[in-house]
Amino acid sequence: MVDKQITIRLQSREGLKRIQTLPSLTTKALYEKVKESFGYCSYGYTLHKDRKNLKASEVRSANSETIKQCGIKHGDIIYVEPIKGVSLFPEDEEMQDATATAGSSSSGSTPGSINDGKRKDSYFPDLPLPASRSASVGNILEDDVDITLSNQDGLIKRKKDSKMCRHGENGQCVFCAPLEPYDENYLKEQNIKHLSFHSYLRKLTGGVDKGKFAALEDLSVSIAEGCTAHPPWPKGICSKCQPSAVTLNRQIYRHVDNVMFENPHIVERFLSYWRSSGCQRMGFLFGRYEEHTDVPLGIRARVAAIYEPPQDTAKDSINFRVGLDDEKIEIVNQIASSLGLKCVGWIFTDLIPEDISKGTVKHLRGIHSYFMSAQECVTAAYFQNTFPNPCKLSPKRGYFGSKFATVIVTGDEKNQVHMVGYQVSNQCMGLVKDTCLLPTRDAPELGYVKESSEKQYVPDVFYKQKDEYGNEVTRLARPLPVEYLLVDVPVSTPKEPQFTFTFKSGITPFPVENRLVDGQIQDFNALASYLNQFNSSTSFIEIVSDFHFLVFLATMDFVSIRDYLGPLLEAIRNGDFRKANEWRQSDVWGTVEKLVEASMAPGMASNAPGSSGQQQQVIAPQSVWTCSHCTFNNVNSGPSCEMCQLPRA
Repeated sequence: MVDKQITIRLQSREGLKRIQTLPSLTTKALYEKVKESFGYCSYGYTLHKDRKNLKASEVRSANSETIKQCGIKHGDIIYVEPIKGVSLFPEDEEMQDATATAGSSSSGSTPGSINDGKRKDSYFPDLPLPASRSASVGNILEDDVDITLSNQDGLIKRKKDSKMCRHGENGQCVFCAPLEPYDENYLKEQNIKHLSFHSYLRKLTGGVDKGKFAALEDLSVSIAEGCTAHPPWPKGICSKCQPSAVTLNRQIYRHVDNVMFENPHIVERFLSYWRSSGCQRMGFLFGRYEEHTDVPLGIRARVAAIYEPPQDTAKDSINFRVGLDDEKIEIVNQIASSLGLKCVGWIFTDLIPEDISKGTVKHLRGIHSYFMSAQECVTAAYFQNTFPNPCKLSPKRGYFGSKFATVIVTGDEKNQVHMVGYQVSNQCMGLVKDTCLLPTRDAPELGYVKESSEKQYVPDVFYKQKDEYGNEVTRLARPLPVEYLLVDVPVSTPKEPQFTFTFKSGITPFPVENRLVDGQIQDFNALASYLNQFNSSTSFIEIVSDFHFLVFLATMDFVSIRDYLGPLLEAIRNGDFRKANEWRQSDVWGTVEKLVEASMAPGMASNAPGSSGQQQQVIAPQSVWTCSHCTFNNVNSGPSCEMCQLPRA
């Protein structure tokens, strides 16, 4: 018996429509009819039999289920509900593209997120990732060091071999001809473990085609957007949008070949917090990138200062929220940019005392335990995604990998404090960007790749290792040894100390920001005590040439000085004593000097800088006194106002 046609009413935001169909029609074909009736450009919608109970009454798209089996009869109403965030009409996509383009043109980059707005199970806030739209090669602004290295030939010069060469001084042979920067034998002789990134690029572009077909793309393990052949995941997936399985390999190159601290005082100033409190500490490294001549076409991150964001520290842990609790981070970046610096990495301590009398610490990290924990790898990958590396061989995004480095201060095999550096591989960056890699709870050396769920599709991730018989076998990355994701980066200090900021022996440096420890708090008393250490013979540029001091000047409340710091920062960057002295004569700095002079008037005694509340006024105490600056009524008899922290007149 032939089935009779039935009429089904379709209710959507666009109105009411009727379609004629057969009860034997599959639900997948019903979805196609709905798409055709309303003129949708994608399957970004779901069908429901009851508006009040959408979840229980959903009609799923399937080839094995008919309309009759779903209980749909003649005259029934089917409700069409669009999926949030999915465009149903071509003009909606055009509007979204136009909005994204306008946002990127006004701010320089389109803000993205670590989960593209779909999943909120990440450990971190949204990432300000660069736009994923196509980037023109001419519009990609590479770092200065990349431009310099790309213009060099990179060949390794060799001298004439007295034993093997049989030619004159102007000739060359195979024994003295220059080597390519990626020559394996030379790298082994010089004990260079990884290729520099530009050597790797020369290897890609050194063939007959000169890199015509070379294109670098970061790993992506998320479903490709915009597929209109089926409903969105988990209702459908196809070979066009499904990400391929991933096999993790050890990265043979690194984006940064060395991290160099300009002088030991930078690290000692950072470690003073651990030495005084016993708690761990983290900070961001600010410096610049330059050529590293020890490695062919190498890049070195030269660190000039360490900024410490707000954080909760303990003997064995550090808790911090990136960018959410730090009101100063934008000002810090502006000051660093004016000084020709940028954020090149982050540093944290992992120090447990072993013998306090000898000054030794426990040896915790090594080949028998772990080099970096899985949680640290995830955090490092998050930072590297936040600070991507501009690259012209990545035409789709304009970025490939990252120069952002991780430095760990821990104990070595001799139980002495030392520093080690790492980067995580580009594959690790891709896994973290798509929220696929998680740390394990009990084994710090192991990570875990998530399994697919209704919220997220995760492809299979494999790694290779040798079994007990010496055979190379492929294993599923659940769990995953994170050593496959690490790239070593040597850390050093120069033989001759270098100084971007002034260091003077016998002078107590200005307190570091966000340290809630007695004697290390940034306030007006710390400012007055710091400035009064210098005599009249000290040049002004030497006094203010301190990164933490400049951050305090830009963020202090009692005098608004931030908008006037531009000429001073330019003078410090160029080492211009004359311009610095001219800025010293300005009215805004004159106000600061008057306040400092008032705080050090007779009857005021000063102690160590940064010791908030350690200055005592030698006068008879009064019950209540009114501040002449802010008119606040103070009950105490201290030397400064409780409200504005300015000295008592």
